Amino acid sequence: MKKIITILSFITVLFISCGKEKKVTIGNEKEIQVKISSTATNDNEAFVTASGKIESENSANVSTRMSGYVTKVHVKMGQKVAAGQLLVSIDNTDLQAKKAQANAAVLQAVANYNNAKKDFDRFTALFNQQSASQKELDDMTSRYEMAKAGLEAAKQMRNEVTAQFSYSNITAPFSGEITNTFVKEGDLANPGMPLIGIEGASQLQVTATVPENAITAIKNGMIVKVLVKSVNKELSGKVVEVSGSAKNTGGQYLVKVNIDYAGKEVLPGMFVSVQFPFDKKQKTTASIATDKVLIPKSALIEQGQLTGIYTVGEGNIAILRWIRVGKTFGSQIEVLSGLSANENYIVSSEERLFNGAKVKID
Repeated sequence: MKKIITILSFITVLFISCGKEKKVTIGNEKEIQVKISSTATNDNEAFVTASGKIESENSANVSTRMSGYVTKVHVKMGQKVAAGQLLVSIDNTDLQAKKAQANAAVLQAVANYNNAKKDFDRFTALFNQQSASQKELDDMTSRYEMAKAGLEAAKQMRNEVTAQFSYSNITAPFSGEITNTFVKEGDLANPGMPLIGIEGASQLQVTATVPENAITAIKNGMIVKVLVKSVNKELSGKVVEVSGSAKNTGGQYLVKVNIDYAGKEVLPGMFVSVQFPFDKKQKTTASIATDKVLIPKSALIEQGQLTGIYTVGEGNIAILRWIRVGKTFGSQIEVLSGLSANENYIVSSEERLFNGAKVKID
């Protein structure tokens, strides 16, 4: 019995020892060189953040005004095309027949016109010689005018048929890139049916949705920041259109922003965050914007689902503090809690830091 009690006492002591937090000895250990910084807030200016998506300023789904079977698709998705380049061919056999009929009608109208003109000229001369009556001249004049009108009608009909040939040969309305092909050879194309999707590459644009309590602070010509999350880029943009109604957008106002970017990493369809700046005096009209505590993402320490940052305690001791972060703004991230404004934190160190390490501030 005494042995059992002794073993239980040993196990209890063992569990208590394991449960105790390990103390860090900070005697004469080597100091780690670190750089510190303080949290940044913008005291003079705040901003409204809105979500949006990049699109091309020139974007179109090309369709046709005629019905017919697709005989050839000349482009592929992702292909670069120039303005006027042939995209899709549609069977135009029936148009060829109509064109032949129109040409025959023009020839017949020309013949009628020439005969009517000769008769008109002859009766005009006879009338001047008092060899034809006024009624005969009037009849020839009417016949001549009708023949001239018939010829003009036949020519316009031929022009109409000729114009329809452009609907059977679909060309690019502007230079850009093919984003989608909605048909393939053998499909039946109908009027208004999209055939090819094309986007121009000359100008990228962001369409952002802004809530009603912030729209009054946004004006045309405003310079904004556009944060592309997927490629971690911060671009400059300019507001070019501000919607004055949210009737068809669920209470959100649409704002269009032209962005200045000539690289290849940012593509249409990418989601972005747009920062619209405004003075603090305007907080009554844009109350969703507040001063944010921002730190560089490179200073964060991540352990599992926890996010922390090293601060400097008394005696120049590194202290790991767990924080809660929010939205990302380029290379910086918002701190929601755990770190106060204007509080110092460690940005980088020459060696690997640990909780309780002795540090030397550079």
